[in-house]
Amino acid sequence: MPSTVKTAPSLPSLYDFFAPGGVLAHSELPYEFRKGQLEMARAVERALEEGRHLIVEAGTGTGKTLAYLLPALRSGQRVIISTGTKNLQEQLFFKDIPFLESLLGPLRVCYMKGRANYLCRHKLYALRNQPILNGLEEISQYQAIAEWEKTTETGDRVELADLPEASQLWAKLDARGEACLGQACPDYERCFITEMRRRAAESDVIIVNHHLFFADLAIKQQARGAPDAGVLPDAGIVIFDEAHELEDVASSYFGISLSNVRFEELARDVETMLRAKGALNTEIVGAAQMVRERARMFFGALPRGAGSEGRMQFGAREEFLEAQGDLYLGVLNGLHRLEGELERVRGAEEAAPLRKRTADVREQLKFLLEAEDRNTVFWLERRGGRQGGVSTHLQATPIDVSELLAGLLFEEFPSVVLTSATLTVQGGFGHIRKRLGLRDARELVVPSHFRYGEQAVLYLPPEMPDPRDSDFQERAAERIRRVLDITRGRAFCLFTSYSQMRDLYERLASELGYPLLLQGTAPRKALLEEFRETPNAVLFGTSSFWQGVDVQGEALSCVIIDRLPFAVPSDPVVQARMRAIEDGGGNPFMEYQVPSAVITLKQGFGRLIRSLEDRGVLMLLDPRIQRARYGRVFLESLPPYRMTQDIAAVEEFFNR
Repeated sequence: MPSTVKTAPSLPSLYDFFAPGGVLAHSELPYEFRKGQLEMARAVERALEEGRHLIVEAGTGTGKTLAYLLPALRSGQRVIISTGTKNLQEQLFFKDIPFLESLLGPLRVCYMKGRANYLCRHKLYALRNQPILNGLEEISQYQAIAEWEKTTETGDRVELADLPEASQLWAKLDARGEACLGQACPDYERCFITEMRRRAAESDVIIVNHHLFFADLAIKQQARGAPDAGVLPDAGIVIFDEAHELEDVASSYFGISLSNVRFEELARDVETMLRAKGALNTEIVGAAQMVRERARMFFGALPRGAGSEGRMQFGAREEFLEAQGDLYLGVLNGLHRLEGELERVRGAEEAAPLRKRTADVREQLKFLLEAEDRNTVFWLERRGGRQGGVSTHLQATPIDVSELLAGLLFEEFPSVVLTSATLTVQGGFGHIRKRLGLRDARELVVPSHFRYGEQAVLYLPPEMPDPRDSDFQERAAERIRRVLDITRGRAFCLFTSYSQMRDLYERLASELGYPLLLQGTAPRKALLEEFRETPNAVLFGTSSFWQGVDVQGEALSCVIIDRLPFAVPSDPVVQARMRAIEDGGGNPFMEYQVPSAVITLKQGFGRLIRSLEDRGVLMLLDPRIQRARYGRVFLESLPPYRMTQDIAAVEEFFNR
């Protein structure tokens, strides 16, 4: 990507900002000089000035956000900052940037989310007189959105506090790119995406999340330089916060996913958009209905695996085509017919993007069923819908994204900075560099500002059975009950699977005298808010609570993890990656499974100590960390917690 050079704003030097007696010391924040923060800021600034890549592990409490924000603002170039979660993205824009502006004056910074977060005015107007709203609830939602559209400046659905998270209407109205008319749209100048692009073009720093960044990168790769492709402007620098997530996010966007819902939405949008223009005719109606019906038969015939939901390999595509080839060809022919009918439509600007969308779906379906690519794993996933239905997704995922990232990211952007609190394994960056294709980069490890030896005790209960033994859950329940009595609740119990979480929750629900919260009974944000506000609460959660959660103070005084968080070996992508390492002569368990689990465990334990005042106990119920030969890799990768196997030491820690 070409570098966009601007005039560097007049900002204080890094030393004048971070050092004792500097700008930060005179701010409203409690100030304590952090040598590591200044060291990181200098490393980031040097990398940006010299056009080098940099990878930094900065422990929790380092102040890494300001350590990369100030060099980004001082660089004189346009910088994209990408975060792993929307929560951190919002914290940067709504908390950290206003704080910096209070010290430095106005800054040219903007905030961008994926297109599905924004309203499409053209779709809203097209639906105004269309009888496709389902029931009184959707009619009421449509009326509320139509009123809001008249006053909103951003079109961001986050402003619609009363719109249900599971609203099916929003999917009919959002600004996703596949249905976009681009500059041919009569509402282009008033479009919220157009306005977002304008703000980005005028900004020095653009704050996005990893999903938007890689979706945009993939779109631009496929469009090969088309002027309207993507929404992010050119930049010379990218800074990734929470960079430990990059491999998984990049894999999903450099792959292909095609679901039965995509076919239903395509047929629906053809009928809706052309009816609004008076361009719908019986031939198009028939072609759209053919696509809808043939897709339903095709997806219904796909292998089902052991259950109604979950992931499974789709390696036997040839056998499927031999048995169900007529259904596959039927869908392709239906899409081809719909393309032809849309080609003949005149006077409706919507027809061209609908035809391209139909062609894209057809090409993706052909790739998913016929392509031979040694670096791609083909698999199926069935997901339970919010309204009770099950959607089927055909997936193609790159097994190794290192070459893709090397070419599209590290060779295209002059300077890329990767940072996170959890990037090293046994103190080194070898694992993350290999997985991401980062060959030439400076490295820096900044120790945490926290006093882990004083603030946290890691309790490894003795005589625990192997997690695969039948009595593990019962013994785990005993240990959890004992520790929660000492900590008086105030805990996260984190699990590697839903079934184990539910089992332990049910075993303990009638025995613990503390309020218990269970993932899945309410939205994640609501559960976290309830946890913060409920004295002595205990939250039972799985993967989504292992990272991106910040609860400071006594409300969270204990984190319990049931077992070492190895990726599920039956997962099709994990299987394919392990097989590829084995085929290359490597050890997939030690080269992939163990390092990935180390980073996840560090993330889970990282929920406990979030400030210099936090104290608490960590408990890992899995004895393999001490008994297995690979256990030392985990122990040598964790912060310097005080470690014990004596429950009396845990009691003493809390009685002090």
